[in-house]
Amino acid sequence: MTSQTTVKTLLILGASGDLTGRLLLPGLARLVATGRATGLKLVGAGSDPWSGDQWRERVRTAFDAAAETADGAGKEALAATAKSTEYHQADVTADGPLAQLLADLEGPVAVYFALPPQVSQKACEILRPEQVPAGTRLVMEKPFGSGEESARELNKTLLTLVPEDHIHRVDHFLGKATVLNILGLRFANNFLEPVWNRDHIAKVEIIFEEDLALEGRARYYDGAGALRDMIQSHLLQIMALLAIEPPATIGERDLRDAIAAVLRASSIKPPYTESTRRARYLAGSLNGRDVPDYTAEEGVDPDRNTETLAEVHVGIANWRWKGVPFILRSGKALGAKRKEAVVTFRPVPHLPAGFTGRDTPNTLRIGFGPDTLELDVDVNGPGDIFSLDRAALVAELNASELLPYGEVLEGVLTGDPLLSVRGDTAEECWRIVEPVLAAWAAGKVPLGEYRAGSGGAAPKEA
Repeated sequence: MTSQTTVKTLLILGASGDLTGRLLLPGLARLVATGRATGLKLVGAGSDPWSGDQWRERVRTAFDAAAETADGAGKEALAATAKSTEYHQADVTADGPLAQLLADLEGPVAVYFALPPQVSQKACEILRPEQVPAGTRLVMEKPFGSGEESARELNKTLLTLVPEDHIHRVDHFLGKATVLNILGLRFANNFLEPVWNRDHIAKVEIIFEEDLALEGRARYYDGAGALRDMIQSHLLQIMALLAIEPPATIGERDLRDAIAAVLRASSIKPPYTESTRRARYLAGSLNGRDVPDYTAEEGVDPDRNTETLAEVHVGIANWRWKGVPFILRSGKALGAKRKEAVVTFRPVPHLPAGFTGRDTPNTLRIGFGPDTLELDVDVNGPGDIFSLDRAALVAELNASELLPYGEVLEGVLTGDPLLSVRGDTAEECWRIVEPVLAAWAAGKVPLGEYRAGSGGAAPKEA
């Protein structure tokens, strides 16, 4: 499969950093190997004094996994990209170096800011509109800004440089396959959409629980925490997709308008001791290895009281969802990896007398990575036909052959902003969580604790 690439050069800022090596380059490799990035020039830039050979070695190493499964043409394309790539040492927060790079590279150029948010913001503020060639695309990593006000200011800065549809605010959690699976499930099945509302659904949970601890990411994570890192930037977007009104098309304008409408209606109501929960992990065992207290991890400042588990109950004030809690939870160093949305339906109003056994509400589980679907239903059990038992109808949903960052990059290279977070919704996500962040910073919600490798303590009841 090939895509029509509208970008000639991909410039990665922060090329020597962890994100580039671990996620961006392997994601790009799958695109190159499958013919979706024909003719693309890869350029790296960073503050480290790397030689061209050092950078090319990094690219080749990151391309190895894709090369193993690629066909002959794919292997050639990967080798050609790795051979032609170049590296520039540059301080992009200084006046001049980034503008010079943009002037020298073949356009259109996509500039990927694989940098800390404050560095990206400074780099964009220094750029002047006349230094940005027409067709340039700016790709911003999450978190987008540090709050609603800074997100608004960053949006204003970016819009002086390029139009909105040339700004890609990355949410790699929203792969195209995941988005289309959710939309297809909701809007292509007539038995589902009529019950997708407050009359039939009791609660919706969106859960991202990792069986990994800090893994050396203290420099970023200790200043962010679970609420900013996952819920603000990822889980609210998944929530909006599950809650949107049926759009006329799945074009980026119709879909992103529908997402924006949901987020504008969303809020987390006080008292935050009831509607939110925060905790951090203590020493324990994860996958057979010992993990220290979070506060003992290298680079962590204990006085920050950073949470490694966050849960919030979001309400959506519209006709469809009034009164239905959307429970968003994310945590690190938990005993099991769990990435799913769980829709719990209301119980039946009356079960005819004479049935025995379990009578529990139906649940629909949508798993993310791998994408799966599981519908739990009550059926007459084996043996006693009057006894109800639980059965699960399970299906695997279509997966993408690309890695999540490959899907993100494909949208950038082809000029499709569908998977990008629009400017107004980036601001709305901050508006939703900022009152909670303020309450937590003021100590109004106690910071709980849980053992690494445990279930993270009992969730709050909806």
